Amino acid sequence: MSAVPQLPAANDPDALETQEWLDALEAVLEREGPERAHYLLERRVEKARRSGAYIPFSATTADINPIPPHLEERSPGDHALEDRIRSYCRWNAMVMVARANKNDDELGGHIASFASVGTLFGQGFNHFWRAPSDTHGGDLVYFQGHSSPGIYARAQLEGRLSEEQMLNFRREVDGKGISSYPHPWLMPGFWQFPTVSMGLGPIQAIYMARFLKYLHSRGLANTENRKVWCFCGDGEMDEPESLGAIGMAVREKLDNLIFIVNCNLQRLDGPVRGNGKIIQELEASFRGAGWNVIKVIWGTDWDQLIEKDRDGLLVKRMGELCDGQYQKLFVESGAYFRQNFFGTDPRLLKMVEHLSDEQLAKMRLGGHDPLKVYAAYKAAVEHTGSPTVILAKTIKGYGLGESGEGRNITHQQKKINDAELMTFRSRFGIPIEDDKLHEAPFYRPPDDSPEVRYTRERRKQLGGYLPERKMRAPKLEPSGEEVFKEFFSGAEDRKVSTTMVLVRIIAKLLRDSKIGKLIVPIIPDEARTFGMEALFRQVGIYSSVGQRYEPVDMDTLLYYKEAKDGQILEEGITEAGSISEFIAAGTSPANHGINVIPFFVFYSMFGLQRVGDLAWAAGDQRAKGFLCGGTAGRTTLAGEGLQHQDGHSHLLAYPIPNLQSYDPAFAYEIAVIIQEGIRRMYVEQEDIFYSLTVMNEPWVQPAMPEGARCPMPLQ
Repeated sequence: MSAVPQLPAANDPDALETQEWLDALEAVLEREGPERAHYLLERRVEKARRSGAYIPFSATTADINPIPPHLEERSPGDHALEDRIRSYCRWNAMVMVARANKNDDELGGHIASFASVGTLFGQGFNHFWRAPSDTHGGDLVYFQGHSSPGIYARAQLEGRLSEEQMLNFRREVDGKGISSYPHPWLMPGFWQFPTVSMGLGPIQAIYMARFLKYLHSRGLANTENRKVWCFCGDGEMDEPESLGAIGMAVREKLDNLIFIVNCNLQRLDGPVRGNGKIIQELEASFRGAGWNVIKVIWGTDWDQLIEKDRDGLLVKRMGELCDGQYQKLFVESGAYFRQNFFGTDPRLLKMVEHLSDEQLAKMRLGGHDPLKVYAAYKAAVEHTGSPTVILAKTIKGYGLGESGEGRNITHQQKKINDAELMTFRSRFGIPIEDDKLHEAPFYRPPDDSPEVRYTRERRKQLGGYLPERKMRAPKLEPSGEEVFKEFFSGAEDRKVSTTMVLVRIIAKLLRDSKIGKLIVPIIPDEARTFGMEALFRQVGIYSSVGQRYEPVDMDTLLYYKEAKDGQILEEGITEAGSISEFIAAGTSPANHGINVIPFFVFYSMFGLQRVGDLAWAAGDQRAKGFLCGGTAGRTTLAGEGLQHQDGHSHLLAYPIPNLQSYDPAFAYEIAVIIQEGIRRMYVEQEDIFYSLTVMNEPWVQPAMPEGARCPMPLQ
């Protein structure tokens, strides 16, 4: 296959010269490799621009896979066995939802999402996702929430879930069932990340990858070779949180981060971009930000056709169709596909004259082809210097037949009739007899079957099962009274705001010999407002590259100090990013095996009313730490007006069951709350976190009254 496609010569004033350039480029590719070719092209573009030529940047590439077949890494697995395993998982996921809704129309559930993402999950489980072990810290996988039935089906095949649990899908209250979506609070030994509130998974995954780098740079944990994998839907990418932090991922060189966007072209009501092309749109967003983009659009069946496309007609046709038309093509017959895709040009029809209509109908998309998916994953894990996004084209409801595959109603499909069961059974080769199909039985081969042995062996080779959540950090030794002693005695001779008291406590904790290194201050660009600038010099601001400039305030005592081992996470003006970092830190005991104590300090008015959904996500995944709303109350800052008179934050905090919310008035109260909070969260290992509101106005801080401190844990 030619490495350089031969494009149409239309509107080319000198086709011969063009061909000579292309031949020269191909010679460089063959003799010196793609890196040399890329260098030469970049130099030519640079030369042209310096000479005054206007050459706009193109953020998109041709509508084909960027990895040519001859450069694809081949999967080492048993392809036939893996195909059967994927089929069993598809069947059992579908049966679980269908049976849950057979006698109860209110239970709900989703069949179509996992049907589209099954191959993407299967290759990860079999070959890439590492569990925590003695030699590896474990990968972190944010599963697309609506695809949870497929994760349960895999766990049942592995023997981790029973048929009784599968039959009690969405009925987990008595402990015998399983939750509808990924939910660490409802299934604390299984799920790690709640992801079904769309958009929250992507932003949390980005900051989790960044926090892994932070832990490693500070010497708190060895996070080398750990990857963060995040599955998103193409419709989900419209949520602001999904794309809002992709620039930070590039700036921080998060090559430990891999996004997989399941591009099945559909959201709940209809096409994601009926009149556009969502894969090309996302490619432009991610490439423009600096991500490594891998498109997995066409399956192996298409390789020979693309290779024969010497004049670029096929690639041109692929690029000119919009997603709404593709959706129609994918659900129609092979004859319809031939006429409406290839029938626009006799030369295209000639390319497929050797294929029957049935063969055309079965030509797979890239996201359903295990060979293409493996090659993309392999390229992603080996890429360095920037994050990777894989844009995988799939069909929503893949395998569900005429009533569900690729249809606009497929997201809401909960029930399957006997004819559809038979079609699904036959398509995926499930060994169930016709007279049993009306029962919609699960199919799990015996423990000694090749399929079950293979799944268990693959997970053994990769360190263990996923997803799985364990409390890996040991209990922390309680902090001594010395850190808090001064705050119990009060300060009758001067007025101090409770915001300044909080900052003073954090500063003392940072100097504590036992837990000082575990304190993680998180600030969204408001440190000077809270009087925290002294911490810049004391512990430094984390920067993955250190400080490559001389700060403008270098000659002052409290200059802006950045360092590779800096302790403060100064996130900039992003409350959503800051609380995502708080969640990454607050879940460290389970996800990283280390106790770190995050203090997220923010303007009180820009707290839960701004990031309430992420605060709920923190509670759902049992995060620990302190949310601290500073400078609240009647303001003394000129020009700030009423915005600090925060009287409603606690109303927003109270509904979160494991969030302990306090509005302390005096220094000794703050000291007791923080001391007790550390004890409860890290010594007793309770799954709670704290919200404190501290004030802006200074007043006299009295001593703690005799007998005021309750000997029992605060409630």
